[in-house]
Amino acid sequence: MSSSQTSHSLAFRVMRLCRPTLHVDTPLLVDPSDLLVGEDIYDDPMAASHLPRLLGSLKFQPSGDAADLGYRNRFLLNDSTDSMGLSGLLLLPQAFGAIYLGETFCSYISINNSSNFEVRDITIKAEIQTEKQRILLLDTSKSAVESIRAGGRYDFIVEHDVKELGAHTLVCTAHYNDGDGERKYLPQFFKFNVANPLSVRTKIRVVKDTTFIEACIENHTKSNLYMDQVEFEPAQNWSAAKLKADEHSSDENSTARETFRPPVLIRSGGGIQNYLYQLKSSSQSSDQIKVEGNVLGKLQITWRTNLGEPGRLQTQQILGAVIVRKEIDLQVVRLPATISLGRSFSVHIDLLNLTERELGPFEVSLSPDDLPEERAIMINGLQKMVLPKVEAFGSIDFHLNLVAMKLGVQKITGIRIYEYKEGKTYNPLPDMEVFVDLE
Repeated sequence: MSSSQTSHSLAFRVMRLCRPTLHVDTPLLVDPSDLLVGEDIYDDPMAASHLPRLLGSLKFQPSGDAADLGYRNRFLLNDSTDSMGLSGLLLLPQAFGAIYLGETFCSYISINNSSNFEVRDITIKAEIQTEKQRILLLDTSKSAVESIRAGGRYDFIVEHDVKELGAHTLVCTAHYNDGDGERKYLPQFFKFNVANPLSVRTKIRVVKDTTFIEACIENHTKSNLYMDQVEFEPAQNWSAAKLKADEHSSDENSTARETFRPPVLIRSGGGIQNYLYQLKSSSQSSDQIKVEGNVLGKLQITWRTNLGEPGRLQTQQILGAVIVRKEIDLQVVRLPATISLGRSFSVHIDLLNLTERELGPFEVSLSPDDLPEERAIMINGLQKMVLPKVEAFGSIDFHLNLVAMKLGVQKITGIRIYEYKEGKTYNPLPDMEVFVDLE
């Protein structure tokens, strides 16, 4: 905290408003017999024999007097739970303490008049200043505080949702007329740092048309975090589902558990919890778009601390691999069991239209990139085959006659499709290995 070097009648006092913490103070706990007799009583066998009867005649009852603020009976072991040593007292915050991203910073501010004179026409401002912006929390310019008497004060509460990491400054300023009528300006600064309460690490796996996202959440705070919600908010054209471990079939009241589901505990100082989500494309690709954006979505995380203080974070957009949508696809339905050198064989192929529009007619041929003498397998007969139009999301099958020119393990490569209407050439059929024998 710093203030102007000019002598001021007013001064700001700031206290952070937050939940108290449990103050664990192990009290001095004694057995009732130790309050009555010393241990040297056991030196006299006669006196020791009368000790159980003496103690049995005494009744140690906890005091029911609510006005007894000394808690004198807390020093007695009246119950087995007394030996826990947990006093149950709550400790109010003595400083700003740790402030984390996603929390709500709430502060009680008091401006005190420590002079012997009344000050008048007080205009108060409270702002949060970060490295990127300045946020106004309170401004009494339009309704100035009329006066603060000598020894009096004016109190108010400000709140701010913490959305940035790093250094923050609570700036409190006041314009006022002093006792001699002089107009003065009082600035005071209260600095605090905002830390990251947790870290989120993601792994992305793509299996065919399904994308899996694993999110690992680690707790960096000094208190336990109870996760109320860790949900994946998918981007446009994606749908997401959280994957959970199978529950026992004999579990009852599943509807009630879903409505009143308990929070997930992530322990303080490095506790970890993993979440798994399954993403699928919720719509077919556009007629004109072949390459989809790689934005998958973002995580929405809400939690509470031990005494119920809420927190909320939203991650940045999670990016996946760029997906290239095919407009047509070729699939080999059937290959002959044996392929002989120099003899024609037929390959059964299925052509699928993956768009929302009609495509075709098509021309099937071998790519001219390779020289004919370098090809191990060639088209037998006409080098080009014409296929009719294929309706949206429809398919057509055809047989392509080929002939093998070399022995051994060979590849069927270079089968391409040319679409007449839009003038596009596709190379969707992957290479296939076949074995060519003499007979």
